[in-house]
Amino acid sequence: MTGTARRAMRLGVNIDHVATLRQARGTDYPNVLQAAYVAADAGADLITVHLREDRRHIQDRDVVLLRETLPIPLNLEMALTAEMVDIALSVKPDWCCLVPEKREELTTEGGLDVTSQQAQIKAVCKQLQAEGIKVSLFVDADEAQLRASQACGANAVELHTGQYGDAKKHDQHGGTAEAQELERIAQAAQLAQELGLGVHAGHGLHYHNVQAITEIDVIQELNIGHAIVARAVFTGLDQAVREMKRLMQRA
Repeated sequence: MTGTARRAMRLGVNIDHVATLRQARGTDYPNVLQAAYVAADAGADLITVHLREDRRHIQDRDVVLLRETLPIPLNLEMALTAEMVDIALSVKPDWCCLVPEKREELTTEGGLDVTSQQAQIKAVCKQLQAEGIKVSLFVDADEAQLRASQACGANAVELHTGQYGDAKKHDQHGGTAEAQELERIAQAAQLAQELGLGVHAGHGLHYHNVQAITEIDVIQELNIGHAIVARAVFTGLDQAVREMKRLMQRA
């Protein structure tokens, strides 16, 4: 899975849960913009936020301020709705990642079903790209979804690594399930590259499982949030981001 001449893998730091802490008390702190700047100074290559329909953490104003002031690219995760498309067209983040969204879920539970919504997704990709916004689709490591993503004209896919992240704690066979999930992701990443898609990955990645993913050399970018913010409770955000970058660079 390793290559001889590879580019450094980008780290997108998702700061949603900084906003979760703020919204829990309805205060103006911790400051989302400050968190983004700390992450950027510590080596984040881009900042990722998910503006959910229920606004449970990130708020509209957060997205506007981040876009206006960030020194690094902004990746906006969003549902496939007219409201979110309008917001994206107004704010013009560097990237939009289209994700599935259910109000009752704690976090995104699976990849976007591109195959059943191909016409709609293709139209949204064209709308966003016409304004200079690159589009990634958050999908499972599945051949049909990858081929549909290419047909929609997406710039990239973000492979859902949640099943890999969960495999170890549920594995009763000495790591077999985790290894199988890792191989499935590696094969999907290779196919995505062959289809001309950028290859990103994220969900369920943390300090104890990220290195195996970084060894898949066709993956260009990882988006990680919960693990970094959780580590930051004990070490501070600067050190939490720096440690994740170190783990990625060791590969």
